[in-house]
Amino acid sequence: MDHLENCELLEGEIERFASLVESTTPSISVPSCPGWTVGDLVVHLGSVHRWAEYLVKLRAPSRMAPLESATDYAPGGDWIRRGGASLLSTLRTAEPTTAMWAWGRDQHVRFWSRRQLHETLIHRFDLELAKAEPPSAPGHVVVDTIDEFLDNLDAAAYFSPKVARLRGEGETIVFRALDTGHSWTVTLRPDRFEVEPDEQPANASLSGPALELSLVMYRRKALAGSELEVEGSADLVAFWLANSALE
Repeated sequence: MDHLENCELLEGEIERFASLVESTTPSISVPSCPGWTVGDLVVHLGSVHRWAEYLVKLRAPSRMAPLESATDYAPGGDWIRRGGASLLSTLRTAEPTTAMWAWGRDQHVRFWSRRQLHETLIHRFDLELAKAEPPSAPGHVVVDTIDEFLDNLDAAAYFSPKVARLRGEGETIVFRALDTGHSWTVTLRPDRFEVEPDEQPANASLSGPALELSLVMYRRKALAGSELEVEGSADLVAFWLANSALE
């Protein structure tokens, strides 16, 4: 998916999230975001949208602190829509290949359309899980949640310090999305981990539907009780999941 496709998908996810907010009590808890209520989740996502829009508008050459709380804040879906509309307008009028700061690997404007798509999508899943509704998304979008997660995970160590523990002596884990035919192989090195977008011989594997794989990898759902199957070293899979959460 390219920059404008990600913007189009993001627009749909902003509206889905806003609509869910309007049908959800703000005080209910969000089990996939421990300690948060729906109201907390709304403030978080709306603030992230506004921060990302600020960064892209300035083509920020380095990290800039998040904005102060928005003066227009009001609980509910309209606040999400207003911030989302500004974000989309700024993204769509920006050249995607323009260099700028991003916390992930791709230091260009296009990082932010992809990141905000998946930020919004995963938090839409959070709302659906809080309402005991089954999350869903097109297969190619779900696959890209996993691609994007693995692309950027090593760069997340500055705000998710456990990521720095993902080291080893060449141990390998395969993640398989059985319904789409995609797979990824992670190799743990003494000083880093490497990701290959295909299947290699492995010490362990985690396999199942792409959506289920995404939910477990993003720590929105526990491995126990999921539809995923572990083969090989269960300890290696548990080590990965324990240290790869975005915090």
